[in-house]
Amino acid sequence: MNPIFLQIGSFKLSYYGLCYAIAFFIGIELLKKEADKKGISKNIIEDYAFVAMLSGLLGGRLYYVLFNYTYYFSHPQDIIAVWKGGMAIHGGIIGGFIGTLIYAHRKKLNPFLLGDMVAPLLLLGQGIGRFGNLANGEVHGVPTFTPLKVIFNLKPSFYQWYNSYNLMSLTEKAQYKELVPWGLVFPTSSPAGSEFPNLPLHPAMLYEATLNFIGFFFLYFFMRKKNYATGTIWWTYIIIYSINRIIVSFFRAEDLMLYGFRAPHVVSFIMLLIAAIIIIVINKKSGSDK
Repeated sequence: MNPIFLQIGSFKLSYYGLCYAIAFFIGIELLKKEADKKGISKNIIEDYAFVAMLSGLLGGRLYYVLFNYTYYFSHPQDIIAVWKGGMAIHGGIIGGFIGTLIYAHRKKLNPFLLGDMVAPLLLLGQGIGRFGNLANGEVHGVPTFTPLKVIFNLKPSFYQWYNSYNLMSLTEKAQYKELVPWGLVFPTSSPAGSEFPNLPLHPAMLYEATLNFIGFFFLYFFMRKKNYATGTIWWTYIIIYSINRIIVSFFRAEDLMLYGFRAPHVVSFIMLLIAAIIIIVINKKSGSDK
């Protein structure tokens, strides 16, 4: 898998960048159509899309740096070296949400109206973006022969098991057969291939892409046509993505950690709980106002 889509001289266009560019332009066109229905200026939507994108990128980077503060404290010059990798989607969601609040306040708009409009498209964009991760050989899963009891351990013990596996004899290793037939082997030049050379891995990025596309279709073609209180679609997006990430994180090998637990599990559960409570409250309030 080659991460470079096109190279002309010193100019390089990566699949990762291409995927997010495609996601951004599809998203903004769909957002404009939604804005027409709600009587919102296309100029406002275009400006908002750039604000949300930039604040999301900033939030995603800061979140990643904070969870890896030990490294970046020793290598502060790498904090801005985003081309080396290091983004966290939960930070991107938080950053994008803050950017939305600020922009909506300046334009005197309901931020949750904007959130409802953009929420399905975020899942679409996140799904498309995971194909860029596939090309880079990142956001990868554990080897397909990893026992399920290790994969689904809430307090991860995968690397302890994998280190013991490396010390096993060939006879002992033979007992661990592939549990699924669709594992992917990545080149050693990629993060996945360098971590697990010549081993078939769970394509965690494709698991997440599939779940995100399902979530997109649910929000875009079903929920947005229903009469819910403003903000419901946004908070439903938070619930859907949190569930998706909890599922996929069981298979991912390089998740950030928080006090010995997978950070995405902890953060996703908290976000899911908050979103569920808010949906109940705003719809109950909306019903009482009628």
